[in-house]
Amino acid sequence: MTKIDVFAHVLPTDFYNRMQKFDDNLLAKNSYLQNDVLTDIAKRKSGLDSDVKQVISNVNSNPEDYTDAKTSAELCRLANDELISMVQDNDMFIAAVGMLPMNSISDALDIIDEQIAKNKEMIGVQLFTRALNKPIISEEYQPVFSKLNELNIPIWLHPVFDETRTDNNIVFSWEYELTQTMYDIVKKGFFEKYPDLKIIVHHAGAMVSFFSQRIKHIMSPTEYNDFKKFYVDTALLGNTKALELTVDFFGIEHVLFGTDAPFGIIPYGATNEIISAIDYMTIPNYQKDMIYHKNFENIQ
Repeated sequence: MTKIDVFAHVLPTDFYNRMQKFDDNLLAKNSYLQNDVLTDIAKRKSGLDSDVKQVISNVNSNPEDYTDAKTSAELCRLANDELISMVQDNDMFIAAVGMLPMNSISDALDIIDEQIAKNKEMIGVQLFTRALNKPIISEEYQPVFSKLNELNIPIWLHPVFDETRTDNNIVFSWEYELTQTMYDIVKKGFFEKYPDLKIIVHHAGAMVSFFSQRIKHIMSPTEYNDFKKFYVDTALLGNTKALELTVDFFGIEHVLFGTDAPFGIIPYGATNEIISAIDYMTIPNYQKDMIYHKNFENIQ
């Protein structure tokens, strides 16, 4: 059975080499970049079963955090072109998710029109819970949501740390940031304002399914139902019971196979562990097929 991993990361080589010119300590500051499976595609392929295909997105290395608006836009275009070439040159990659320069919204909108919408290899954009350490729902970023809604282009939502906090940690902080951003999107009424918006949330929608009854009884019925409009992946490093809870809240049509490869378990990621967790779920096989590939095919 084909399994389409919707949340797998790579590091385009030319893009990375350019980024190092702005900060030659980039590798030391971001230890996750040291995983060679991000760039060594042959090694990546050797660690995966042939029935696993990946939708690739750039690992956290956002140009707007390092350079000016004009250069950020150039770097995003470069990275997107590299991602397109990687899909064209490797049969294990079936599509890519593009980058946007969030310190130049006019360029971001142009990139959506010129690169994302016009290349069949590009099927969405990756946004982060914060940009320039402002919440992604901030007013200056809303033209991006409006454009993606207009063109029916999905968003891949990935967490980053809130740098105003001093207690960030990789175990829990990203899950909090995802949950808080989902809350902000709902409270801002984005799904009413942008009715065709599709957002795929990393790490199974973080804390939402576990706290669904708090959402139901504390927030309004409209807000509760808006939480169910998110799509989520299965990147929990396994955990069958948590995935069953995820399906119970978001609905089987809104859960997509995603692993966060090559992160979580060195060197290739948790692909096998997540497949095992899905296979052990107490749902019919046709619903497992929906998670593995049909839901992704339907969201495009």
